[in-house]
Amino acid sequence: MRKGEATRGRIIDCAARLAAVRGLTAVSLGDVADAVGLSKSGLFKHFESKDAMQMAVVEAVMERFGEIVWKPAETHPPGRGRLEAVFEHWLHWCENEWAESGCPIMQLTTELDDQPGPPREYLHMGLGMFRAAVIREFQALRDPPLTEAEAKAAYFQMRSFILGLSEARRMMGDGDAERSARAAFEALLDRTARSAAA
Repeated sequence: MRKGEATRGRIIDCAARLAAVRGLTAVSLGDVADAVGLSKSGLFKHFESKDAMQMAVVEAVMERFGEIVWKPAETHPPGRGRLEAVFEHWLHWCENEWAESGCPIMQLTTELDDQPGPPREYLHMGLGMFRAAVIREFQALRDPPLTEAEAKAAYFQMRSFILGLSEARRMMGDGDAERSARAAFEALLDRTARSAAA
Protein backbone atom coordinates (compact mmCIF):
# COMPACT_ATOMS: atom_id res chain seq x y z
CA MET A 1 0.00 0.00 0.00
CA ARG A 2 1.34 3.41 -0.98
CA LYS A 3 1.87 6.05 1.69
CA GLY A 4 -0.99 8.22 0.41
CA GLU A 5 -3.42 5.32 0.50
CA ALA A 6 -2.30 4.38 4.01
CA THR A 7 -2.77 7.94 5.21
CA ARG A 8 -6.22 8.15 3.65
CA GLY A 9 -7.17 4.89 5.34
CA ARG A 10 -5.93 6.21 8.68
CA ILE A 11 -7.94 9.42 8.23
CA ILE A 12 -11.13 7.50 7.45
CA ASP A 13 -10.65 5.15 10.40
CA CYS A 14 -10.07 8.06 12.76
CA ALA A 15 -13.06 9.99 11.39
CA ALA A 16 -15.26 6.89 11.75
CA ARG A 17 -14.24 6.39 15.37
CA LEU A 18 -14.89 10.04 16.18
CA ALA A 19 -18.24 9.87 14.37
CA ALA A 20 -19.25 6.74 16.31
CA VAL A 21 -18.88 8.75 19.52
CA ARG A 22 -19.96 12.26 18.50
CA GLY A 23 -22.04 11.78 15.38
CA LEU A 24 -20.96 12.15 11.77
CA THR A 25 -21.96 15.79 11.28
CA ALA A 26 -20.39 16.85 14.58
CA VAL A 27 -16.90 15.82 13.45
CA SER A 28 -15.05 18.62 11.66
CA LEU A 29 -12.10 18.37 9.31
CA GLY A 30 -10.08 20.12 11.99
CA ASP A 31 -11.03 17.46 14.56
CA VAL A 32 -9.81 14.71 12.27
CA ALA A 33 -6.66 16.55 11.25
CA ASP A 34 -5.74 17.04 14.91
CA ALA A 35 -6.44 13.42 15.79
CA VAL A 36 -4.41 12.08 12.87
CA GLY A 37 -1.58 14.58 13.28
CA LEU A 38 -2.03 16.40 9.99
CA SER A 39 -2.61 20.02 9.10
CA LYS A 40 -5.98 20.91 7.59
CA SER A 41 -4.23 21.57 4.30
CA GLY A 42 -2.71 18.10 4.54
CA LEU A 43 -6.17 16.67 5.05
CA PHE A 44 -7.46 18.51 1.98
CA LYS A 45 -5.00 16.50 -0.11
CA HIS A 46 -7.17 13.48 0.60
CA PHE A 47 -10.66 15.01 0.95
CA GLU A 48 -11.79 18.15 -0.81
CA SER A 49 -14.67 18.74 1.59
CA LYS A 50 -16.33 17.60 4.79
CA ASP A 51 -19.09 16.02 2.69
CA ALA A 52 -16.54 13.92 0.82
CA MET A 53 -15.02 12.72 4.09
CA GLN A 54 -18.44 11.88 5.53
CA MET A 55 -19.29 9.82 2.47
CA ALA A 56 -15.98 7.98 2.72
CA VAL A 57 -16.69 7.20 6.37
CA VAL A 58 -20.11 5.70 5.63
CA GLU A 59 -18.68 3.63 2.77
CA ALA A 60 -15.78 2.40 4.88
CA VAL A 61 -17.95 1.48 7.86
CA MET A 62 -20.36 -0.53 5.71
CA GLU A 63 -17.52 -2.26 3.85
CA ARG A 64 -15.83 -3.20 7.10
CA PHE A 65 -19.13 -4.42 8.55
CA GLY A 66 -19.54 -6.76 5.60
CA GLU A 67 -15.96 -8.03 5.90
CA ILE A 68 -16.27 -8.73 9.63
CA VAL A 69 -19.90 -9.80 10.03
CA TRP A 70 -21.10 -11.33 6.77
CA LYS A 71 -18.10 -12.58 4.79
CA PRO A 72 -16.77 -15.08 7.39
CA ALA A 73 -20.28 -16.48 7.83
CA GLU A 74 -20.46 -17.43 4.15
CA THR A 75 -18.17 -20.40 4.87
CA HIS A 76 -20.85 -21.90 7.14
CA PRO A 77 -23.79 -24.01 5.95
CA PRO A 78 -26.90 -22.04 4.95
CA GLY A 79 -29.57 -21.65 7.57
CA ARG A 80 -28.81 -22.12 11.24
CA GLY A 81 -25.04 -22.46 10.93
CA ARG A 82 -24.70 -19.27 8.94
CA LEU A 83 -27.16 -17.36 11.13
CA GLU A 84 -25.26 -18.33 14.29
CA ALA A 85 -22.00 -17.19 12.67
CA VAL A 86 -23.52 -13.86 11.61
CA PHE A 87 -24.82 -13.26 15.12
CA GLU A 88 -21.47 -14.06 16.75
CA HIS A 89 -19.57 -11.83 14.34
CA TRP A 90 -22.16 -9.08 14.85
CA LEU A 91 -21.61 -9.28 18.62
CA HIS A 92 -17.85 -9.11 18.05
CA TRP A 93 -18.32 -6.08 15.78
CA CYS A 94 -20.24 -4.19 18.47
CA GLU A 95 -18.37 -5.37 21.57
CA ASN A 96 -14.78 -5.63 20.33
CA GLU A 97 -14.25 -3.79 17.07
CA TRP A 98 -15.97 -0.67 18.45
CA ALA A 99 -15.55 -1.22 22.17
CA GLU A 100 -14.95 2.46 22.89
CA SER A 101 -18.12 3.68 21.20
CA GLY A 102 -20.46 0.85 20.33
CA CYS A 103 -21.65 0.08 16.82
CA PRO A 104 -21.12 3.06 14.46
CA ILE A 105 -23.96 1.88 12.24
CA MET A 106 -26.40 2.44 15.10
CA GLN A 107 -25.09 5.97 15.44
CA LEU A 108 -25.23 6.59 11.69
CA THR A 109 -28.75 5.15 11.40
CA THR A 110 -30.07 7.39 14.17
CA GLU A 111 -28.34 10.45 12.77
CA LEU A 112 -29.07 9.99 9.06
CA ASP A 113 -32.59 8.55 9.12
CA ASP A 114 -34.09 11.98 8.44
CA GLN A 115 -31.15 13.50 6.53
CA PRO A 116 -31.61 13.00 2.77
CA GLY A 117 -28.47 12.77 0.70
CA PRO A 118 -25.77 10.37 -0.53
CA PRO A 119 -24.59 9.14 2.92
CA ARG A 120 -28.14 8.17 3.91
CA GLU A 121 -28.78 6.56 0.53
CA TYR A 122 -25.59 4.51 0.76
CA LEU A 123 -26.33 3.44 4.32
CA HIS A 124 -29.89 2.51 3.36
CA MET A 125 -28.65 0.45 0.42
CA GLY A 126 -26.01 -1.38 2.47
CA LEU A 127 -28.35 -2.17 5.34
CA GLY A 128 -30.99 -3.31 2.88
CA MET A 129 -28.60 -5.76 1.23
CA PHE A 130 -27.52 -7.16 4.60
CA ARG A 131 -31.14 -7.45 5.76
CA ALA A 132 -32.15 -9.27 2.57
CA ALA A 133 -29.24 -11.71 2.90
CA VAL A 134 -30.08 -12.56 6.52
CA ILE A 135 -33.78 -12.93 5.69
CA ARG A 136 -32.81 -15.51 3.05
CA GLU A 137 -30.88 -17.42 5.71
CA PHE A 138 -33.91 -17.43 7.98
CA GLN A 139 -35.98 -18.80 5.12
CA ALA A 140 -33.41 -21.62 4.77
CA LEU A 141 -33.71 -22.45 8.46
CA ARG A 142 -36.29 -25.14 7.84
CA ASP A 143 -38.07 -27.16 5.15
CA PRO A 144 -40.55 -25.99 3.98
CA PRO A 145 -38.93 -22.54 4.08
CA LEU A 146 -40.21 -19.75 6.25
CA THR A 147 -42.50 -17.32 4.51
CA GLU A 148 -41.01 -13.93 3.74
CA ALA A 149 -43.14 -12.38 6.50
CA GLU A 150 -41.91 -14.93 9.05
CA ALA A 151 -38.29 -14.42 8.01
CA LYS A 152 -38.63 -10.63 8.20
CA ALA A 153 -40.08 -10.93 11.71
CA ALA A 154 -37.20 -13.19 12.75
CA TYR A 155 -34.64 -10.72 11.40
CA PHE A 156 -36.39 -7.91 13.28
CA GLN A 157 -36.01 -9.87 16.51
CA MET A 158 -32.37 -10.74 15.77
CA ARG A 159 -31.51 -7.08 15.24
CA SER A 160 -33.45 -6.15 18.36
CA PHE A 161 -31.23 -8.45 20.42
CA ILE A 162 -28.14 -6.62 19.14
CA LEU A 163 -29.67 -3.23 19.92
CA GLY A 164 -30.82 -4.44 23.32
CA LEU A 165 -27.37 -5.73 24.16
CA SER A 166 -25.83 -2.37 23.38
CA GLU A 167 -28.27 -0.50 25.60
CA ALA A 168 -28.11 -3.04 28.44
CA ARG A 169 -24.34 -3.20 28.58
CA ARG A 170 -23.28 0.31 27.65
CA MET A 171 -26.05 2.37 29.25
CA MET A 172 -27.25 0.14 32.07
CA GLY A 173 -23.97 -1.61 32.93
CA ASP A 174 -25.47 -5.10 32.66
CA GLY A 175 -22.51 -7.48 32.72
CA ASP A 176 -24.77 -10.40 31.76
CA ALA A 177 -26.15 -8.71 28.64
CA GLU A 178 -24.07 -10.66 26.12
CA ARG A 179 -25.11 -14.03 27.58
CA SER A 180 -28.73 -12.89 27.55
CA ALA A 181 -28.49 -11.84 23.89
CA ARG A 182 -27.02 -15.20 22.88
CA ALA A 183 -29.68 -17.11 24.81
CA ALA A 184 -32.47 -15.05 23.26
CA PHE A 185 -31.09 -15.63 19.77
CA GLU A 186 -30.74 -19.39 20.24
CA ALA A 187 -34.32 -19.50 21.52
CA LEU A 188 -35.44 -17.59 18.41
CA LEU A 189 -33.71 -20.11 16.16
CA ASP A 190 -35.20 -23.05 18.08
CA ARG A 191 -38.80 -21.86 17.97
CA THR A 192 -38.54 -20.62 14.36
CA ALA A 193 -37.14 -23.95 13.16
CA ARG A 194 -39.85 -25.88 15.02
CA SER A 195 -42.83 -23.81 13.98
CA ALA A 196 -43.13 -25.47 10.55
CA ALA A 197 -44.42 -28.65 12.11
CA ALA A 198 -47.23 -26.88 13.97
